[in-house]
Order: sequence, then C-alpha cells, then structure tokens
Amino acid sequence: MRIMGLDFGSKTVGVAISDPLFVTAQGIEIIRRKEENKLRQTLSRIEELIGEYEVSEIVLGLPKNMNDTLGERAKLTLEFREKLERRTGLPVHMWDERLTTMAADKAMMEAGIRRENRKDYVDKIAAVFILQGYLGLRTTKN
Repeated sequence: MRIMGLDFGSKTVGVAISDPLFVTAQGIEIIRRKEENKLRQTLSRIEELIGEYEVSEIVLGLPKNMNDTLGERAKLTLEFREKLERRTGLPVHMWDERLTTMAADKAMMEAGIRRENRKDYVDKIAAVFILQGYLGLRTTKN
C-alpha cells in the first residue's frame, strides 16, 4: 500500500506517491484540465492511479492564507476533498500547503531549471512537498 499526495489547482492537480514503506515521496504526474469545474476526468485519472499504485489513503494540500484563514481556493479544495472521498472511498487528510509552491520553485531554481520551464513541474513538486511533510509527521507519531 502507498499514500498519494495531491496539489489541487484551478486547472491542474500535481500527483505524488509514497514508496511502500512510507518514507519517501515521488512526483508522478500533473493532471491537466481545460476548465476549473470539469473534474470528472481528473477524478477518473486519480482513481486509475489509486489502483495502479495500490493507494490506501490520500493527502490533499490545503491552501490556507498566511493569516491561517481559508479563502476561496481553500473552500474549492475542501469541496474537492468531499468528491474524492465519495468517489474513492479512501480517507483524505488535509495538509497545510502554505509555501509549498515557493519551496518547489526554489528547488527547481537550485536544480538549474529555467524559469520558463518551471511551470511544467511546479504542481508535481508541490505534491511531493505536501506528501513528504505528511510522511514526516507519520514517522514522528509512530
């Protein structure tokens, strides 16, 4: 079994998967959609990945404001969580994702990825940061 990490955006969902021992997170893909509210294909692809990787739980990044309040993007993410839980039957844990996109951008800068190419990777890398943070918390609890 593995854990899936998701970075839910307006037109993309970055996807990461843990290793079977729940130690590391690897980015696997970015699911893209043409319209923000068109989630059927996105949910279908997530279900395919759940089956392929034998996922037992999901961690979904929650984009809180810096003052710890929930804005419109966070409310849409919580609605997406409900759809995920209904559709997959898996537990979906929320993870504070503040600054993960900035951390992902910094990691790509340090890796020498050109600025114009970073948008092609940022959601997947943010999903890795979300999942890796959750895995670290799991490790300290056990």
